[in-house]
Amino acid sequence: MDIEALQTFVEVADAGGISPAALRLGVSKSIVSRRLVRLEAELGVQLLARTTRGAALTEAGTTFREHAARVCAEIDIAKETMLPSGPLRGRLRIAAPLSFGPTHFAPMLAQMARRHPLLHIQTSYSDRFVDLIAEGFDCAIRVGYLPDSNLIARGIGPIYTKLVASPGYISAHGAPESPEELSAHEALMQGTESWQFMDGDKVVTVRPQGRFKADNGIALVAAAVAGLGVAYLPDCLTYESVRSQALVPIMTRYPPPPAGAYVVRPPGLHPARKIHVLTELLIESFGQSPHFAKPASGA
Repeated sequence: MDIEALQTFVEVADAGGISPAALRLGVSKSIVSRRLVRLEAELGVQLLARTTRGAALTEAGTTFREHAARVCAEIDIAKETMLPSGPLRGRLRIAAPLSFGPTHFAPMLAQMARRHPLLHIQTSYSDRFVDLIAEGFDCAIRVGYLPDSNLIARGIGPIYTKLVASPGYISAHGAPESPEELSAHEALMQGTESWQFMDGDKVVTVRPQGRFKADNGIALVAAAVAGLGVAYLPDCLTYESVRSQALVPIMTRYPPPPAGAYVVRPPGLHPARKIHVLTELLIESFGQSPHFAKPASGA
């Protein structure tokens, strides 16, 4: 089976049409069409339903796309293993958080693209927990506390968190001074999560309550600035609001334990060189950003 035809099919499936896929691949639309016709003839099934708006995967195409993507990824790894010093090529598909991925990680990914002009980078931003293997991602950038899994993770830097509230909320309701006092306050949350704080060397876990919830950190920042309650958020989201004094750090005697930012990938003996290069770039850029810096004592 022709590897070029497989790669072309995956590009068409991901781009949603022959024209954008041809642009990504740097070939004519007629070449893309011929490769697809040849692949469908070899398989004996229709993979794509052509429409005036593009190309949609058939049921068979959806199933085949996952297998084809894995084969293409393995071929890319094999090429990189044999040619460890050549230019990065192929596709790098990344899952990144929506809350601050577009603002904090997107510039780093753009730098990756500038440094490696033959590499196709596709990033999907979402705060949901993406299944890398089932959805065909090469890797993901994840933040927080990693759950146990069979994925391979490498830390790229610490994530510091603060409990914050607006001056208006503090004026109207006061500020909690200990974890126990949080039960008397409105908490701004993503769901039913617990909050952790350090009391010396001891970790204190609190299950806050509140009437305002959102599945996105930026939305919780806006709610905190509006005075709706107290929020437990990473510094990279609240940095500008704290600096402008729209939000104020509270309960600073009980700081949350630091979390981390990670690049995670599916298990495998030989990680793709492009994932290694991405990870090193993120580590380099992470250390230069004030949004991820360790807070000053008492801040």
